[in-house]
This record gives sequence, C-alpha cells and structure tokens, in this order.
Amino acid sequence: MSYFIFNKEFVDSIYRIAENQSDLNNLNIFLSDYKVIEDSQENFNAFKFGSKSIVRYDGDTIIFKDEVQLIKSKSNLQYQINYSKEKIKNFLENNKNHPLFSRWDSYYNQLNNFNLDSITYPSNKSLEQYFSDLGQPSFHILQLP
Repeated sequence: MSYFIFNKEFVDSIYRIAENQSDLNNLNIFLSDYKVIEDSQENFNAFKFGSKSIVRYDGDTIIFKDEVQLIKSKSNLQYQINYSKEKIKNFLENNKNHPLFSRWDSYYNQLNNFNLDSITYPSNKSLEQYFSDLGQPSFHILQLP
C-alpha cells in the first residue's frame, strides 16, 4: 500500500507521499503531526504521474480529480527540473547518512543529465511518466524525505 501525508490543519494540503511502508518510515517528519492515509498503488501512481490531483481528504478517504498533464515548453520543463534539483540538493547536503541518500543522489544526477531536447513540446506526459516509460527511476518531489 501507498501513503498520502496531509497537514492536519488543512484537508486540501498534501505534504508528502510514500510509495510503501519503508519510504514512509524514512520520511524526515513526525508522523503523529500529520494525517496519514493509506491508499492504493494505482492512486499513488496516478498522482505521481500527474493524471490525478488531490482535492482534499474526508476522514480516511482521499478525493481525487482527473488531470491532463501538459509540459507546455522546454523552458517550463527546465523550471520544473531546476525546482526539483534545488529541493533534492538541499536534502542531499543535509542528510548524508540518510538511508535514501543514494536514491536521491542518483535521481539528482539523472535530472542534471537529462536532455530537454529529447521531448517533443508540448508533451501530454509528466516528467515522472516520461522517465517511467523509459524504464528509468521516477520520483515525485513529494516523495523526498
């Protein structure tokens, strides 16, 4: 099962996601401070790949809505990659002994070496879906510990 972690104060505020129990256990947060909802791998992947967004949670149920993913331009994708790299770099600099350090270090390098010209714009796939389709590691920034 997968996990969606919400800010308890705001039912529409997703904070982190975890693909499995191990990833959940390795988040750098106090789980008791958050609302953690277990959900299906299918919904996790739909959110991760951008085909669904989260409207809110109600009790232990997440309300999703369908989305159409669109990368409009090369500059739009470059902005997204730079944003992700900045967040990942901050994690790497401050968590050298974290159990998921290698995963995120490799993903940072994958983003850093990504050829933006390998995508035809506009694209109806998220970067995460693009990587997954190529058989490469694919992570949503909300999976970052």
